[in-house]
Amino acid sequence: MKLIIQIPCLNEEDSLPVTLKHLPRQIEGISQVEILVINDGSTDRTEEVAREQGVQHIVKFSRRQGLARAFQAGLDACLKLGADIIVNTDADNQYQGEDIVQLIQPVLSGDAQMVVGCRDIENIPHFSKTKKRLQRVGSWVVRHLSETDVPDTTSGFRAYSREAALKLNVISDFTYTLDTIIQAGSRSISIEHVPVHTNEKLRESRLFSGIGEYLKRSLLALIRIYTMYRPLRVFTYVGSTFIFIGLLITVRFLITLIINPTVSRHVQSLIFAGVFFIIGFQVVIIGLLSDIIAANRRLLEDILYRVKKMELILPSIKKNKRNP
Repeated sequence: MKLIIQIPCLNEEDSLPVTLKHLPRQIEGISQVEILVINDGSTDRTEEVAREQGVQHIVKFSRRQGLARAFQAGLDACLKLGADIIVNTDADNQYQGEDIVQLIQPVLSGDAQMVVGCRDIENIPHFSKTKKRLQRVGSWVVRHLSETDVPDTTSGFRAYSREAALKLNVISDFTYTLDTIIQAGSRSISIEHVPVHTNEKLRESRLFSGIGEYLKRSLLALIRIYTMYRPLRVFTYVGSTFIFIGLLITVRFLITLIINPTVSRHVQSLIFAGVFFIIGFQVVIIGLLSDIIAANRRLLEDILYRVKKMELILPSIKKNKRNP
């Protein structure tokens, strides 16, 4: 059983050694523990420091691609390196490396394909009241959209089985945390969560410049991802809203007609109602078409999953043929 711990990095020459220091090198039930660093276009000595610290594998981007793409590149590299379990952690030493032992236990026992390390948000001293409140609200929204029960949906401290890593395809350019949870809920990937501990803050977040930007980008990412996986539900809700408004206008017109038969001046209400009805039905039809497209996308994802498995199997077959 091989475990690879992947760490996306952007200019982490100072914090990376601290993070690496606390990562476990031996775990019961794991025969190999290796570390992979994804260098997301760093301009400092991140890559050199990683090599000096004994990191076995490095994926390098010539220019910054963003956290989501770095995460996906890490998963692909870990799979090709033969990982049975993949753990993702941050390079800023936010999470305690010792918790990896308990993080992977549900995967080792076969109880889950994906495990999220959940922080004790309320007791993290460097989180402001506003951030704690937003974390609670955001996690509640993601839980309902993904139909999962993960309390801390923005945690990047996660473990994935080989099967889960093969199935996941990160769509968002912003962050993988929300994307992968909604995908897991949609693709029947079993998820569990375990409590984990956090360390003192070493630096400010580089993912966003402020709460406003984070909210905007997270909301857009959620809408996009959820619409991709639940298009009929989204468009039906939107279309039904327009149809309901049209019904309200129609009812108002009829009530006015009963009270005062001289309603020539209210004919515009019928025109507005008709417009809302037309828009509503068109949106519902778009939802039906989108659902057909989503069905085709699921078939493509299944094909991609099979292609990935073949890519991993073929080298071993060729090796066996050369060495009968």
